[in-house]
Amino acid sequence: MRDVWTGHRTIGEIELYTACAGSAAQRPLLVIHGGPDWDHSYLCQPLGRLASSKRLLLPDLRGCGRSARGLPIHRYHPDAAVADLLTILDSFAITMTDVLGFSYGGLLAQRLAAAAPQRIRRMIIASSSIIPMPANAYDGWAERDALLASEAAVWSDPTLSGPKRPRAAAFASARANVWRADALPELLKRLRVVWFSSEWDRARRAGVLPSARLDDAVSVLIRTEIPILLLHGRYDMVFPPMLAEQAAAQMPNATAVVLDDAGHMAHIDQPEVWLDAIANFLE
Repeated sequence: MRDVWTGHRTIGEIELYTACAGSAAQRPLLVIHGGPDWDHSYLCQPLGRLASSKRLLLPDLRGCGRSARGLPIHRYHPDAAVADLLTILDSFAITMTDVLGFSYGGLLAQRLAAAAPQRIRRMIIASSSIIPMPANAYDGWAERDALLASEAAVWSDPTLSGPKRPRAAAFASARANVWRADALPELLKRLRVVWFSSEWDRARRAGVLPSARLDDAVSVLIRTEIPILLLHGRYDMVFPPMLAEQAAAQMPNATAVVLDDAGHMAHIDQPEVWLDAIANFLE
């Protein structure tokens, strides 16, 4: 169903690319990808199935995919990405939207909610977290350590540079990011068409990229009163699912759904159940 998508370019301070599906008459859903040095494409399915009822907007963050690259490194900043997302909404004349933030995009979604709560009707934090991860969150999980060892080797490999580094890391961590072995071929297929970049990695390596995590996120997001769905895989090796459950227990405006037999890429491990949870929450 990739053919349901069209492209839109927003020209403001910089050029931003957004993949679009659905019609302007439908309620919008803004989807924020992770990485951050990936593009939006790995999330197109199963979300494309919502195009009959939602106006889907999947932008490439600045420095990513088909959006502007080559900016000074200090301009790769979470607050700049949030400003870009608001610019994109304005370019579509959207005053209020639903939001789905995936992985790193979930951290940006929280910052967007804090900056402009009046622009968000409902928010989904998918394969991400509101509560900071404790240092011992994964202690004793030897299988995770083994699966992620090859990714760690990529990030420390001095022979890799530019987009080759995040691309190699994505492939090296693929088996850790899906829980079901039979889901691995689908993830690898998607990785082959991602437009990887290295702009955010460049800023990180220079020490000028701050954390995207929102300070005192639980309290801030409670005050927004935005209904929040925390959607997670039970065997996520990047963000522990217990953090979603803990956040939901503390927040009257949040609900956690943790999917069995799913890892970080829960939308690939369990696409039907994942999409049903989103559709039901956004009704």
